[in-house]
Amino acid sequence: MGSLRKQAAFCFEIIHPGLRQILASVFQFPLLWRGVGVRPFISYFYRMIQISPDSIADRFMRYVRIDTQSDPTSTAHPTTEKQKDLSRLLLKELYGMGITDASADEFGYVYATIPSNSDKKNIPVICFCAHVDTAPDCSGTDVKPILHRYYDGNDIILPDDPTQVLRVSDSPYLKNHINNGIITASGTTLLGADDKSGAAAIMEAALFFVQNPAIKHGEIKILFTPDEEVGQGTAKVDMQKLGAQYGYTLDGGEAGSLEDETFSADAAVIHIHGVIVHPGYAKDKLVNALKVAGAVLEALPKNEWSPETTEKREGFVHPTTVNGIAEKATIQFIVRDFTLAGLQQHHDRLKKIAEETVAQFPGATMEYVAQEQYRNMKEVLDTCPQVAAYAEEAIQRAGLSVKKESIRGGTDGSRFSYIGMPCPNIFTGMQNIHSKLEWVGIKDMAKAAETIVHVAMIWEERV
Repeated sequence: MGSLRKQAAFCFEIIHPGLRQILASVFQFPLLWRGVGVRPFISYFYRMIQISPDSIADRFMRYVRIDTQSDPTSTAHPTTEKQKDLSRLLLKELYGMGITDASADEFGYVYATIPSNSDKKNIPVICFCAHVDTAPDCSGTDVKPILHRYYDGNDIILPDDPTQVLRVSDSPYLKNHINNGIITASGTTLLGADDKSGAAAIMEAALFFVQNPAIKHGEIKILFTPDEEVGQGTAKVDMQKLGAQYGYTLDGGEAGSLEDETFSADAAVIHIHGVIVHPGYAKDKLVNALKVAGAVLEALPKNEWSPETTEKREGFVHPTTVNGIAEKATIQFIVRDFTLAGLQQHHDRLKKIAEETVAQFPGATMEYVAQEQYRNMKEVLDTCPQVAAYAEEAIQRAGLSVKKESIRGGTDGSRFSYIGMPCPNIFTGMQNIHSKLEWVGIKDMAKAAETIVHVAMIWEERV
């Protein structure tokens, strides 16, 4: 009964006087509290927390027009200066909302604080995070977002490249958005919903907090990071400046999805050394490192152990780059599994295949180098279960069913979880990411922003 009272108490400050009188009368009858009498009222108040789909659509389209593609070959931070163009706009908009404790640094990170408005003490400081960069897989230059305001379920032929057709048969989740708005690109670029939909959701939630001071919350941190798509999203983050105990990335897919588990990820590099001599006098002497590298790739399994043959909780090994000359060649791999034991098994197997293959070329040698990239966030989140539990409750308060999922990849949250800020991942609605057929549903982005509001409220309520 006490819990329901707490959940309803804030409503007195914001509801219509008539409804306030009705709810006050309910408090006078304990039997109603023991049954379902007050729950409909509380559900009604949760539904009052609404983010305008039109507003978030306008904001999102403003963001995706800015080219923020990161560069995996660069050693600079950020890897591309153009990412700062969006960082500067976000900072300007934060100031425009009245959030004065906001700054951007030389690395492209944007930090902001929404002060607590609660009388309660010791409310944990929470952070909401999204990344500003887009993937290097597909062009992010001159993105032309198209709002399909009332999607009718038919195929969408993207105008700048008629070969790019968005179909329900290929993207069944489109059925959930019939008669609602979706946003696509024009056919020659990605859209950038990964992760500008997350940035838009955080900014809309921030504006809601500023405009609705009756909604009680603790101190909220906002963080926008560069270079997540190239694995450098936390490389230069200042955790002391951020000052949050727990966090949430807004970087997920279908509405209602909550991800508290990622791959554990390593890189592996095989350096192959051949034997080089003048090709005119090479008989029985030359060992071409490029041919050895090709043999190693040919020795990999064809029907298992690769991204194209695995799903769900299966790990894989994936060659990504081959470079070299006849004297020396290098093969780069990514290695993925949900457990550290599985990750080690993949390394052992890959190394054995390489060693056995190289041994078939007398005179050739090799080195195998493994490098940690990120680890499964679940190992950390299991030590503080309330972080994901509050997100589950927030999604339900927003009127959605929770879909707990494991990410066959990683997020900034994976790294944050291991540097002091446990950080699951919340949906934004992004679909077909990193492709010309990328799209996002407007109502999903709005629900993501509403979920942020509910998360902050729940942390305040639980103290």
